[in-house]
Amino acid sequence: MFDGLRSAARESSVSALWTVPRLLRHPVWRNADPGMGRGLGVVLAPGFGAGDVSLLPAARWLRARGFVTASAGVGFTVGCTGDLLVKLLRNTGELAERTGRPVVLLGQSRGGGVARLAAARRPDLVCGLVMMGSPVLDPMGAHPNVMRIAHFLTRLAAAGVPGLLDVDCLRGPCYDEHVKDLTEPLRMPAISIFSRSDGVVPWQLCQDPSAECVEVHSTHTGMGFDPRVYELLGPRLAEWAQVTGTMRASSTSPSATSSNPSVPCG
Repeated sequence: MFDGLRSAARESSVSALWTVPRLLRHPVWRNADPGMGRGLGVVLAPGFGAGDVSLLPAARWLRARGFVTASAGVGFTVGCTGDLLVKLLRNTGELAERTGRPVVLLGQSRGGGVARLAAARRPDLVCGLVMMGSPVLDPMGAHPNVMRIAHFLTRLAAAGVPGLLDVDCLRGPCYDEHVKDLTEPLRMPAISIFSRSDGVVPWQLCQDPSAECVEVHSTHTGMGFDPRVYELLGPRLAEWAQVTGTMRASSTSPSATSSNPSVPCG
């Protein structure tokens, strides 16, 4: 599944940044239609240990096309899943209120998993979901090196360091609750982007049955710098932005939204 040192070399930050010039030269980056987004909000959730800087290209690309972006507010995405979800939902609600309509959630890796939880929990706030290299079928199925870091963070949390993963997030009530929520059907359009070259997350774990699953040929860390990713996102985001609407009645109950599951933006 993984090839040890070669996977680590492919997934280094330096290797990911090496692809940036290719993106900046590509027509998908250079040819921007500022009317595409129609003011639709997009909340960006970074991957485990990555931070908002990892999605800066995505934020810039979106803003150049008329979308309104906001951070998920989850920092380096290394905290308790429940705490991250609360922060993401708060920022999602604030952006939906500011733009006057449900928003898109765009998350990479663990950020995409938390975004999926938010979409399932509050479909009234979300009109579309983008997951990039997100192991929603098994959040614990990442590369062993990543899981070793996760277990180390739980030990620090147990020692009293705040803001980190709790052991319950890996094997306890928190984990059980959120894994169950990850299987909830989605009531908005979603896309899960995966790569067989991913050296962090097995591509099979990204096959969300509620999403359109699309393959790219990128590393995990380089996915946000891959022109093909933006070629895939462009028409889908433009379609979601075309649907006008206002906020639906707030509800966390699936039955309250099941009467009109096909309308993505309220």
